[in-house]
Amino acid sequence: MSGLVLSGVSIARAGLTICRDVSLEVPAGQVTVLLGPNGAGKTTLLEGVSGALPLAGGRIELDGVDVTRASALRRARAGIAHVEQGRTVFSELTVRENLIAAGGPGSLDRAYELFPRLRERADSRAVLLSGGEQQMLVIARAVSRDARVLLLDELSLGLAPVIVRQLMTLVRQLADEGRAVLLVEQFAALALGISDTAHVVQRGSILLSERAEVLRSRPDLLRHAYLSGEADPHAPVPTTPEES
Repeated sequence: MSGLVLSGVSIARAGLTICRDVSLEVPAGQVTVLLGPNGAGKTTLLEGVSGALPLAGGRIELDGVDVTRASALRRARAGIAHVEQGRTVFSELTVRENLIAAGGPGSLDRAYELFPRLRERADSRAVLLSGGEQQMLVIARAVSRDARVLLLDELSLGLAPVIVRQLMTLVRQLADEGRAVLLVEQFAALALGISDTAHVVQRGSILLSERAEVLRSRPDLLRHAYLSGEADPHAPVPTTPEES
């Protein structure tokens, strides 16, 4: 299939298995969201897919090609772009220089089309940007490399609700252009609003896989999946930034 396929993927960190036997598909043209409590293994799974962490077992295919043994650099060149938590930018370079470093001068027009605000801040050093502007910049850098698969980890972290909604709309647009998007997001309702398929991760394994539209109409299913196995049975399920 076109997109990303994980088959029986297990990932260890510091000798401890974090993700166990994870199998899922991230089709091109769709947003696939990973939901679950903190510490469930969602970020570790993205790091295994991008090559930041080695696999302890399983197989990863990109557009039908086995990339399991490929280095992180080879996976990036093959079209997997990983936008990590923390909005990592080249802080002393300008916005324009950040974009050119990622995709060359030819990437600027596309970046400015996606994010007109970046054109306005083109000559500003990245360290002086707001959190939302930095997030726009890291996404624009990923897209500028002609990524076929986007791994997006907690885009909403520390951002104002209005910015989060803008970013979610953009994520949907990027998928509609033909990219495969694997999104980790803490705000379930927002993520489900722009995604096609959702997987709830608990203790490194997939507990529930369902169409996003089903979970939007059946929040009880999502709540049960979140709370099963939780130490605190009354722990809330995040829904929107205002409720956090």
